[in-house]
Amino acid sequence: MSATHQLRCTNCDARIAADFASSDFRCPDCSGLYEVIYPWSPGVGILGTPQDPAANIRLPNPNALRYKWQELRTSSMAIDQSGVWRFRDLLPILNNLDNVITLNEGNTPLYEMPRCAKIAGIDWLLAKHQGMNPTGSFKDTGMTAAMSVAVERGYKWAACASTGNTSAAMAAYAARAGLRSIVFIPEGKIAWGKLSQSMDYGALTVQLKTDFDGCLRLLLELVRRFPIYLLNSVNPYRLEGQKTPAMEIVEQMEGQVPEHLIVPGGNLANSSALGKGFMEMKHIGLISRVPKISVIQAEGANPLYRWFNDSNRDMQPVTAETRATAIRIGNPASWKKASRVIEETGGWCEQASEQEIALAKAEIGAEGVGCEPASAVTLAGLKKLVAQGRVTPEERVVLLLTGHTLKDSQYTIDYHRGELLTGAEVAGATEFERSRHVLLRKPPLVLEADEAIVLRALEQRMAMSDASEMQHAAGIPV
Repeated sequence: MSATHQLRCTNCDARIAADFASSDFRCPDCSGLYEVIYPWSPGVGILGTPQDPAANIRLPNPNALRYKWQELRTSSMAIDQSGVWRFRDLLPILNNLDNVITLNEGNTPLYEMPRCAKIAGIDWLLAKHQGMNPTGSFKDTGMTAAMSVAVERGYKWAACASTGNTSAAMAAYAARAGLRSIVFIPEGKIAWGKLSQSMDYGALTVQLKTDFDGCLRLLLELVRRFPIYLLNSVNPYRLEGQKTPAMEIVEQMEGQVPEHLIVPGGNLANSSALGKGFMEMKHIGLISRVPKISVIQAEGANPLYRWFNDSNRDMQPVTAETRATAIRIGNPASWKKASRVIEETGGWCEQASEQEIALAKAEIGAEGVGCEPASAVTLAGLKKLVAQGRVTPEERVVLLLTGHTLKDSQYTIDYHRGELLTGAEVAGATEFERSRHVLLRKPPLVLEADEAIVLRALEQRMAMSDASEMQHAAGIPV
Protein backbone atom coordinates (compact mmCIF):
# COMPACT_ATOMS: atom_id res chain seq x y z
CA MET A 1 0.00 0.00 0.00
CA SER A 2 1.38 3.38 -0.97
CA ALA A 3 2.07 5.81 1.86
CA THR A 4 2.82 8.69 -0.48
CA HIS A 5 -0.71 9.45 -1.63
CA GLN A 6 -4.42 8.72 -1.42
CA LEU A 7 -7.33 8.99 -3.84
CA ARG A 8 -10.10 11.47 -3.08
CA CYS A 9 -13.51 11.50 -4.72
CA THR A 10 -14.02 14.89 -6.35
CA ASN A 11 -17.77 14.55 -5.84
CA CYS A 12 -18.32 13.36 -2.25
CA ASP A 13 -14.78 13.88 -0.86
CA ALA A 14 -14.44 10.23 0.26
CA ARG A 15 -10.80 9.18 0.60
CA ILE A 16 -9.34 5.76 0.00
CA ALA A 17 -5.93 4.16 -0.08
CA ALA A 18 -4.57 4.04 -3.61
CA ASP A 19 -4.67 0.23 -3.76
CA PHE A 20 -8.39 0.12 -3.00
CA ALA A 21 -9.59 1.85 -6.17
CA SER A 22 -12.05 -0.11 -8.30
CA SER A 23 -11.03 -1.14 -11.80
CA ASP A 24 -13.11 1.66 -13.35
CA PHE A 25 -11.74 4.32 -10.97
CA ARG A 26 -15.21 5.33 -9.81
CA CYS A 27 -16.25 6.06 -6.23
CA PRO A 28 -18.47 3.19 -5.00
CA ASP A 29 -20.65 5.60 -3.02
CA CYS A 30 -21.46 8.25 -5.65
CA SER A 31 -19.75 7.17 -8.92
CA GLY A 32 -17.59 10.29 -8.80
CA LEU A 33 -14.09 10.46 -10.26
CA TYR A 34 -10.98 10.37 -8.11
CA GLU A 35 -8.04 12.72 -7.88
CA VAL A 36 -4.64 11.96 -6.37
CA ILE A 37 -3.86 13.81 -3.13
CA TYR A 38 -0.68 14.02 -1.12
CA PRO A 39 0.02 14.96 2.52
CA TRP A 40 0.69 18.53 1.36
CA SER A 41 -2.26 18.85 -1.07
CA PRO A 42 -4.89 21.58 -0.72
CA GLY A 43 -7.57 20.25 1.56
CA VAL A 44 -10.91 20.63 -0.22
CA GLY A 45 -12.05 19.97 -3.82
CA ILE A 46 -9.88 19.95 -6.89
CA LEU A 47 -8.70 23.52 -6.36
CA GLY A 48 -9.50 23.74 -2.69
CA THR A 49 -8.67 25.85 0.32
CA PRO A 50 -5.74 25.49 2.73
CA GLN A 51 -5.95 22.46 4.99
CA ASP A 52 -4.96 22.17 8.63
CA PRO A 53 -2.09 24.66 9.17
CA ALA A 54 -0.18 21.92 10.99
CA ALA A 55 0.13 20.15 7.66
CA ASN A 56 2.13 23.04 6.23
CA ILE A 57 5.28 21.59 7.74
CA ARG A 58 5.01 18.91 5.07
CA LEU A 59 4.87 21.37 2.18
CA PRO A 60 7.70 20.93 -0.34
CA ASN A 61 10.20 23.81 -0.23
CA PRO A 62 9.61 25.95 -3.34
CA ASN A 63 13.15 27.33 -3.56
CA ALA A 64 14.66 23.87 -3.20
CA LEU A 65 12.33 22.57 -5.90
CA ARG A 66 13.28 25.33 -8.36
CA TYR A 67 16.97 24.59 -7.85
CA LYS A 68 16.52 20.83 -8.07
CA TRP A 69 14.44 20.99 -11.27
CA GLN A 70 17.04 23.13 -12.98
CA GLU A 71 19.84 20.82 -11.87
CA LEU A 72 18.02 17.76 -13.20
CA ARG A 73 17.91 19.31 -16.66
CA THR A 74 21.63 18.57 -17.00
CA SER A 75 21.28 14.92 -15.94
CA SER A 76 21.67 12.17 -18.53
CA MET A 77 19.38 9.74 -16.69
CA ALA A 78 16.16 8.90 -18.54
CA ILE A 79 13.95 9.76 -15.59
CA ASP A 80 15.52 13.22 -15.40
CA GLN A 81 15.32 13.80 -19.14
CA SER A 82 11.56 13.35 -18.91
CA GLY A 83 9.61 16.59 -18.67
CA VAL A 84 7.16 14.76 -16.42
CA TRP A 85 9.39 12.84 -14.03
CA ARG A 86 11.75 15.78 -13.57
CA PHE A 87 8.89 17.19 -11.47
CA ARG A 88 8.43 13.92 -9.56
CA ASP A 89 8.51 15.69 -6.18
CA LEU A 90 5.01 16.93 -7.02
CA LEU A 91 3.76 13.55 -8.24
CA PRO A 92 5.13 10.91 -5.83
CA ILE A 93 2.83 8.18 -7.13
CA LEU A 94 5.39 5.35 -7.27
CA ASN A 95 7.01 3.42 -4.47
CA ASN A 96 9.93 2.46 -6.73
CA LEU A 97 11.20 4.83 -9.42
CA ASP A 98 12.71 1.87 -11.27
CA ASN A 99 9.15 1.26 -12.51
CA VAL A 100 9.07 4.52 -14.49
CA ILE A 101 8.21 4.00 -18.17
CA THR A 102 9.38 6.98 -20.19
CA LEU A 103 9.96 8.01 -23.80
CA ASN A 104 11.48 11.39 -22.83
CA GLU A 105 8.09 13.06 -22.95
CA GLY A 106 7.49 16.67 -22.00
CA ASN A 107 9.97 19.52 -22.41
CA THR A 108 7.75 20.85 -25.18
CA PRO A 109 8.31 24.30 -26.70
CA LEU A 110 6.51 27.51 -25.81
CA TYR A 111 6.27 29.47 -29.04
CA GLU A 112 5.67 33.19 -29.43
CA MET A 113 2.81 33.77 -31.89
CA PRO A 114 2.97 37.43 -32.98
CA ARG A 115 0.81 37.11 -36.10
CA CYS A 116 -1.90 35.17 -34.31
CA ALA A 117 -1.76 37.73 -31.49
CA LYS A 118 -2.46 40.49 -34.00
CA ILE A 119 -5.29 38.47 -35.54
CA ALA A 120 -6.86 37.92 -32.11
CA GLY A 121 -6.39 41.54 -31.07
CA ILE A 122 -3.91 41.14 -28.22
CA ASP A 123 -0.32 42.22 -27.66
CA TRP A 124 1.35 38.94 -26.70
CA LEU A 125 0.37 35.35 -27.41
CA LEU A 126 2.20 32.12 -26.64
CA ALA A 127 1.46 28.53 -27.67
CA LYS A 128 2.50 25.56 -25.54
CA HIS A 129 2.87 22.85 -28.18
CA GLN A 130 2.16 19.48 -26.59
CA GLY A 131 2.06 18.00 -30.05
CA MET A 132 5.86 17.89 -29.85
CA ASN A 133 5.70 14.92 -27.47
CA PRO A 134 7.03 11.49 -28.61
CA THR A 135 3.75 10.22 -30.10
CA GLY A 136 2.62 13.68 -31.15
CA SER A 137 0.11 14.68 -28.47
CA PHE A 138 -0.32 15.79 -24.87
CA LYS A 139 -1.50 12.29 -23.95
CA ASP A 140 2.11 11.16 -23.52
CA THR A 141 2.52 13.21 -20.35
CA GLY A 142 -0.36 11.40 -18.73
CA MET A 143 0.47 8.00 -20.16
CA THR A 144 3.97 7.87 -18.73
CA ALA A 145 2.53 8.38 -15.24
CA ALA A 146 -0.39 5.95 -15.50
CA MET A 147 1.59 3.24 -17.33
CA SER A 148 4.30 3.38 -14.69
CA VAL A 149 1.65 2.73 -12.02
CA ALA A 150 0.34 -0.20 -14.08
CA VAL A 151 3.83 -1.71 -14.20
CA GLU A 152 4.37 -1.24 -10.47
CA ARG A 153 1.08 -3.01 -9.75
CA GLY A 154 1.93 -5.97 -11.94
CA TYR A 155 -0.57 -5.60 -14.78
CA LYS A 156 0.07 -7.47 -18.03
CA TRP A 157 -2.72 -5.92 -20.12
CA ALA A 158 -3.77 -2.29 -20.63
CA ALA A 159 -6.70 -0.87 -22.57
CA CYS A 160 -8.38 2.36 -23.62
CA ALA A 161 -11.21 3.75 -25.70
CA SER A 162 -10.00 6.48 -27.98
CA THR A 163 -10.65 9.03 -30.69
CA GLY A 164 -7.00 8.61 -31.66
CA ASN A 165 -4.38 10.31 -29.52
CA THR A 166 -4.97 8.23 -26.38
CA SER A 167 -4.66 5.00 -28.35
CA ALA A 168 -1.36 6.09 -29.92
CA ALA A 169 0.12 7.10 -26.58
CA MET A 170 -1.12 4.05 -24.68
CA ALA A 171 0.10 1.61 -27.34
CA ALA A 172 3.55 3.22 -27.39
CA TYR A 173 4.01 3.23 -23.62
CA ALA A 174 2.59 -0.29 -23.29
CA ALA A 175 5.09 -1.47 -25.89
CA ARG A 176 7.88 0.28 -24.04
CA ALA A 177 6.80 -1.40 -20.79
CA GLY A 178 6.38 -4.84 -22.35
CA LEU A 179 2.61 -4.88 -21.71
CA ARG A 180 -0.03 -6.01 -24.18
CA SER A 181 -2.65 -3.44 -25.12
CA ILE A 182 -6.19 -3.23 -26.49
CA VAL A 183 -7.68 -0.18 -28.21
CA PHE A 184 -11.39 0.43 -28.83
CA ILE A 185 -12.07 3.07 -31.47
CA PRO A 186 -15.26 4.33 -33.14
CA GLU A 187 -15.32 3.05 -36.72
CA GLY A 188 -14.85 5.76 -39.32
CA LYS A 189 -14.46 8.50 -36.71
CA ILE A 190 -10.71 8.56 -36.21
CA ALA A 191 -7.87 10.07 -38.20
CA TRP A 192 -5.85 7.32 -39.90
CA GLY A 193 -2.58 8.92 -38.87
CA LYS A 194 -3.46 8.22 -35.25
CA LEU A 195 -4.81 4.74 -35.87
CA SER A 196 -1.64 3.79 -37.73
CA GLN A 197 0.38 4.59 -34.62
CA SER A 198 -1.49 2.19 -32.34
CA MET A 199 -1.13 -0.51 -35.00
CA ASP A 200 2.59 0.11 -35.34
CA TYR A 201 3.12 -0.09 -31.58
CA GLY A 202 1.48 -3.52 -31.50
CA ALA A 203 -1.93 -2.83 -29.98
CA LEU A 204 -4.92 -5.07 -30.63
CA THR A 205 -7.18 -2.54 -32.36
CA VAL A 206 -10.94 -3.04 -32.25
CA GLN A 207 -13.17 -0.78 -34.36
CA LEU A 208 -16.72 -0.60 -33.02
CA LYS A 209 -19.79 0.63 -34.89
CA THR A 210 -20.54 3.29 -32.31
CA ASP A 211 -19.16 6.60 -31.07
CA PHE A 212 -16.45 7.24 -28.46
CA ASP A 213 -18.91 7.10 -25.59
CA GLY A 214 -20.16 3.70 -26.79
CA CYS A 215 -16.57 2.44 -26.93
CA LEU A 216 -15.93 3.61 -23.40
CA ARG A 217 -19.07 1.92 -22.04
CA LEU A 218 -17.98 -1.42 -23.49
CA LEU A 219 -14.43 -0.99 -22.21
CA LEU A 220 -15.65 -0.35 -18.67
CA GLU A 221 -17.47 -3.68 -18.73
CA LEU A 222 -14.28 -5.36 -19.93
CA VAL A 223 -12.04 -4.01 -17.15
CA ARG A 224 -14.60 -5.02 -14.51
CA ARG A 225 -14.36 -8.65 -15.65
CA PHE A 226 -10.66 -9.06 -16.45
CA PRO A 227 -7.35 -7.88 -14.93
CA ILE A 228 -6.88 -5.15 -17.52
CA TYR A 229 -5.61 -1.72 -16.52
CA LEU A 230 -7.85 1.14 -17.67
CA LEU A 231 -5.91 4.00 -19.23
CA ASN A 232 -8.60 6.50 -20.16
CA SER A 233 -8.61 9.88 -18.47
CA VAL A 234 -10.88 8.65 -15.66
CA ASN A 235 -7.62 7.13 -14.39
CA PRO A 236 -6.41 9.77 -11.90
CA TYR A 237 -2.75 8.97 -12.50
CA ARG A 238 -3.11 10.16 -16.09
CA LEU A 239 -3.94 13.61 -14.75
CA GLU A 240 -0.87 13.66 -12.52
CA GLY A 241 1.31 13.50 -15.60
CA GLN A 242 -0.89 15.91 -17.52
CA LYS A 243 -0.51 18.60 -14.85
CA THR A 244 3.22 18.97 -15.51
CA PRO A 245 2.93 21.33 -18.53
CA ALA A 246 1.75 23.89 -15.97
CA MET A 247 5.16 23.64 -14.30
CA GLU A 248 6.94 23.86 -17.64
CA ILE A 249 5.00 26.99 -18.60
CA VAL A 250 6.03 28.72 -15.36
CA GLU A 251 9.66 27.69 -15.91
CA GLN A 252 9.63 28.84 -19.53
CA MET A 253 8.12 32.18 -18.51
CA GLU A 254 10.90 32.59 -15.91
CA GLY A 255 8.60 32.25 -12.93
CA GLN A 256 5.78 34.36 -14.38
CA VAL A 257 2.19 33.17 -14.78
CA PRO A 258 0.04 34.05 -17.81
CA GLU A 259 -3.26 35.78 -17.23
CA HIS A 260 -5.11 33.23 -19.37
CA LEU A 261 -4.63 29.60 -20.38
CA ILE A 262 -6.92 28.35 -23.16
CA VAL A 263 -7.44 24.60 -23.58
CA PRO A 264 -9.37 22.47 -26.11
CA GLY A 265 -12.33 20.63 -24.59
CA GLY A 266 -12.96 16.96 -25.41
CA ASN A 267 -13.22 14.54 -22.50
CA LEU A 268 -12.22 17.55 -20.34
CA ALA A 269 -9.55 15.92 -18.19
CA ASN A 270 -6.72 18.10 -19.51
CA SER A 271 -8.15 21.38 -18.23
CA SER A 272 -8.74 19.89 -14.78
CA ALA A 273 -5.21 18.43 -14.74
CA LEU A 274 -3.64 21.79 -15.59
CA GLY A 275 -5.82 23.52 -13.01
CA LYS A 276 -4.60 21.03 -10.41
CA GLY A 277 -0.99 21.70 -11.38
CA PHE A 278 -1.29 25.47 -11.10
CA MET A 279 -3.19 25.29 -7.81
CA GLU A 280 -0.66 22.93 -6.26
CA MET A 281 2.16 25.26 -7.27
CA LYS A 282 0.32 28.17 -5.68
CA HIS A 283 -0.38 26.16 -2.53
CA ILE A 284 3.28 25.37 -1.92
CA GLY A 285 4.48 28.88 -2.81
CA LEU A 286 6.01 28.38 -6.27
CA ILE A 287 3.64 30.97 -7.77
CA SER A 288 1.45 33.68 -6.24
CA ARG A 289 -1.63 33.26 -8.45
CA VAL A 290 -3.18 30.98 -11.05
CA PRO A 291 -4.23 31.84 -14.62
CA LYS A 292 -7.81 31.98 -15.75
CA ILE A 293 -8.43 28.66 -17.47
CA SER A 294 -10.91 28.65 -20.34
CA VAL A 295 -12.12 25.65 -22.34
CA ILE A 296 -13.13 25.80 -26.00
CA GLN A 297 -15.30 23.11 -27.57
CA ALA A 298 -16.30 22.38 -31.14
CA GLU A 299 -19.82 23.56 -31.90
CA GLY A 300 -20.84 20.03 -32.83
CA ALA A 301 -19.45 18.51 -29.62
CA ASN A 302 -20.28 21.12 -27.00
CA PRO A 303 -22.00 19.59 -23.93
CA LEU A 304 -19.97 21.68 -21.46
CA TYR A 305 -20.66 24.91 -23.37
CA ARG A 306 -24.38 24.09 -23.28
CA TRP A 307 -24.19 23.33 -19.57
CA PHE A 308 -22.61 26.72 -18.84
CA ASN A 309 -25.35 28.45 -20.81
CA ASP A 310 -28.21 26.42 -19.27
CA SER A 311 -29.91 28.25 -16.41
CA ASN A 312 -30.84 24.86 -14.90
CA ARG A 313 -27.25 23.61 -15.12
CA ASP A 314 -28.39 20.25 -16.44
CA MET A 315 -25.63 18.30 -18.20
CA GLN A 316 -27.04 16.69 -21.33
CA PRO A 317 -24.85 14.48 -23.55
CA VAL A 318 -24.88 15.32 -27.24
CA THR A 319 -24.33 13.31 -30.39
CA ALA A 320 -20.87 14.61 -31.22
CA GLU A 321 -20.09 15.62 -34.79
CA THR A 322 -16.96 17.56 -35.68
CA ARG A 323 -14.01 17.13 -38.01
CA ALA A 324 -11.77 17.93 -35.03
CA THR A 325 -11.77 14.23 -34.17
CA ALA A 326 -9.68 14.52 -31.00
CA ILE A 327 -12.53 16.40 -29.29
CA ARG A 328 -15.45 14.53 -30.87
CA ILE A 329 -16.88 13.50 -27.49
CA GLY A 330 -20.51 14.05 -26.53
CA ASN A 331 -20.52 12.79 -22.94
CA PRO A 332 -17.26 13.91 -21.32
CA ALA A 333 -16.32 11.99 -18.20
CA SER A 334 -14.46 14.83 -16.49
CA TRP A 335 -17.00 17.62 -17.01
CA LYS A 336 -17.52 18.25 -13.28
CA LYS A 337 -13.78 18.61 -12.69
CA ALA A 338 -13.41 20.90 -15.68
CA SER A 339 -16.38 23.09 -14.78
CA ARG A 340 -14.99 23.54 -11.28
CA VAL A 341 -11.60 24.58 -12.64
CA ILE A 342 -13.18 27.08 -15.03
CA GLU A 343 -15.37 28.62 -12.34
CA GLU A 344 -12.75 28.74 -9.60
CA THR A 345 -10.08 30.29 -11.82
CA GLY A 346 -12.52 32.79 -13.38
CA GLY A 347 -12.33 31.35 -16.90
CA TRP A 348 -15.02 30.70 -19.50
CA CYS A 349 -16.30 28.04 -21.84
CA GLU A 350 -16.78 28.90 -25.52
CA GLN A 351 -17.44 27.04 -28.76
CA ALA A 352 -16.11 27.28 -32.31
CA SER A 353 -17.74 26.36 -35.62
CA GLU A 354 -16.12 24.10 -38.20
CA GLN A 355 -15.11 27.00 -40.43
CA GLU A 356 -13.75 28.94 -37.43
CA ILE A 357 -11.62 25.94 -36.47
CA ALA A 358 -10.36 25.51 -40.04
CA LEU A 359 -9.45 29.18 -40.31
CA ALA A 360 -7.68 29.22 -36.95
CA LYS A 361 -5.70 26.09 -37.85
CA ALA A 362 -4.52 27.71 -41.09
CA GLU A 363 -3.58 30.90 -39.22
CA ILE A 364 -1.52 28.94 -36.70
CA GLY A 365 0.11 27.03 -39.55
CA ALA A 366 0.97 30.29 -41.31
CA GLU A 367 3.28 31.04 -38.36
CA GLY A 368 5.20 27.83 -39.04
CA VAL A 369 3.57 26.06 -36.09
CA GLY A 370 1.47 23.11 -37.20
CA CYS A 371 -1.26 21.61 -35.03
CA GLU A 372 -4.13 19.18 -35.34
CA PRO A 373 -7.65 20.62 -35.82
CA ALA A 374 -8.69 20.15 -32.18
CA SER A 375 -5.80 22.36 -31.04
CA ALA A 376 -6.98 25.21 -33.26
CA VAL A 377 -10.21 25.68 -31.30
CA THR A 378 -8.05 27.60 -28.81
CA LEU A 379 -7.27 30.44 -31.23
CA ALA A 380 -10.84 30.42 -32.55
CA GLY A 381 -12.12 30.71 -29.00
CA LEU A 382 -9.58 33.39 -28.07
CA LYS A 383 -10.88 35.64 -30.85
CA LYS A 384 -14.35 35.41 -29.30
CA LEU A 385 -13.13 36.03 -25.76
CA VAL A 386 -11.28 39.15 -26.92
CA ALA A 387 -14.36 40.37 -28.82
CA GLN A 388 -16.45 39.83 -25.67
CA GLY A 389 -13.98 41.80 -23.53
CA ARG A 390 -13.09 38.78 -21.43
CA VAL A 391 -9.48 38.94 -22.56
CA THR A 392 -7.93 42.41 -22.80
CA PRO A 393 -5.16 43.33 -25.27
CA GLU A 394 -2.40 43.69 -22.67
CA GLU A 395 -3.01 40.35 -20.95
CA ARG A 396 -0.67 37.42 -21.57
CA VAL A 397 -2.37 34.37 -23.07
CA VAL A 398 -1.10 30.82 -23.57
CA LEU A 399 -2.85 28.51 -26.02
CA LEU A 400 -2.46 24.81 -25.35
CA LEU A 401 -1.87 23.02 -28.65
CA THR A 402 -2.63 19.39 -27.90
CA GLY A 403 -1.61 17.55 -31.08
CA HIS A 404 0.82 17.63 -34.00
CA THR A 405 -0.32 18.68 -37.47
CA LEU A 406 0.57 15.26 -38.93
CA LYS A 407 -2.00 13.62 -36.67
CA ASP A 408 -4.63 14.46 -39.28
CA SER A 409 -2.85 15.35 -42.51
CA GLN A 410 -5.96 14.65 -44.62
CA TYR A 411 -7.78 17.52 -42.89
CA THR A 412 -4.98 19.90 -43.88
CA ILE A 413 -4.86 18.62 -47.47
CA ASP A 414 -8.62 18.94 -47.86
CA TYR A 415 -8.53 22.49 -46.47
CA HIS A 416 -5.88 23.71 -48.88
CA ARG A 417 -7.58 22.04 -51.82
CA GLY A 418 -10.81 23.82 -50.89
CA GLU A 419 -12.55 20.50 -50.22
CA LEU A 420 -12.95 20.64 -46.44
CA LEU A 421 -15.82 23.04 -45.78
CA THR A 422 -19.34 22.66 -47.09
CA GLY A 423 -21.13 25.41 -48.96
CA ALA A 424 -23.26 26.12 -45.89
CA GLU A 425 -20.17 26.44 -43.69
CA VAL A 426 -18.55 28.86 -46.11
CA ALA A 427 -21.80 30.83 -46.35
CA GLY A 428 -21.90 31.10 -42.56
CA ALA A 429 -18.53 32.84 -42.47
CA THR A 430 -18.17 36.60 -42.51
CA GLU A 431 -16.84 38.30 -45.62
CA PHE A 432 -13.55 38.93 -43.82
CA GLU A 433 -13.26 35.25 -42.83
CA ARG A 434 -13.93 34.13 -46.39
CA SER A 435 -11.22 36.46 -47.67
CA ARG A 436 -8.84 35.06 -45.05
CA HIS A 437 -9.51 31.52 -46.26
CA VAL A 438 -8.66 32.58 -49.82
CA LEU A 439 -5.36 34.11 -48.67
CA LEU A 440 -4.38 31.19 -46.47
CA ARG A 441 -5.15 28.30 -48.79
CA LYS A 442 -2.05 27.05 -50.59
CA PRO A 443 -3.14 24.35 -53.03
CA PRO A 444 -0.36 22.73 -55.07
CA LEU A 445 0.17 23.98 -58.58
CA VAL A 446 -0.09 21.27 -61.25
CA LEU A 447 1.77 22.45 -64.35
CA GLU A 448 3.29 21.15 -67.51
CA ALA A 449 7.08 20.82 -67.34
CA ASP A 450 7.49 23.80 -69.62
CA GLU A 451 9.80 26.66 -68.64
CA ALA A 452 7.54 29.43 -69.98
CA ILE A 453 4.44 28.03 -68.28
CA VAL A 454 6.23 27.58 -64.95
CA LEU A 455 7.78 31.07 -65.00
CA ARG A 456 4.47 32.71 -65.88
CA ALA A 457 2.65 30.87 -63.07
CA LEU A 458 5.34 31.78 -60.56
CA GLU A 459 5.25 35.44 -61.60
CA GLN A 460 1.50 35.48 -60.99
CA ARG A 461 1.89 33.86 -57.58
CA MET A 462 4.67 36.26 -56.56
CA ALA A 463 2.48 39.20 -57.58
CA MET A 464 -0.32 37.84 -55.42
CA SER A 465 2.13 37.42 -52.54
CA ASP A 466 3.29 41.04 -52.94
CA ALA A 467 -0.34 42.19 -52.78
CA SER A 468 -0.77 40.25 -49.56
CA GLU A 469 2.29 41.93 -48.10
CA MET A 470 0.82 45.32 -48.95
CA GLN A 471 -2.36 44.36 -47.10
CA HIS A 472 -0.29 43.31 -44.13
CA ALA A 473 1.57 46.63 -44.13
CA ALA A 474 -1.82 48.37 -44.16
CA GLY A 475 -2.75 46.58 -40.96
CA ILE A 476 -4.73 43.66 -42.40
CA PRO A 477 -3.43 40.37 -40.88
CA VAL A 478 -2.17 37.95 -43.52
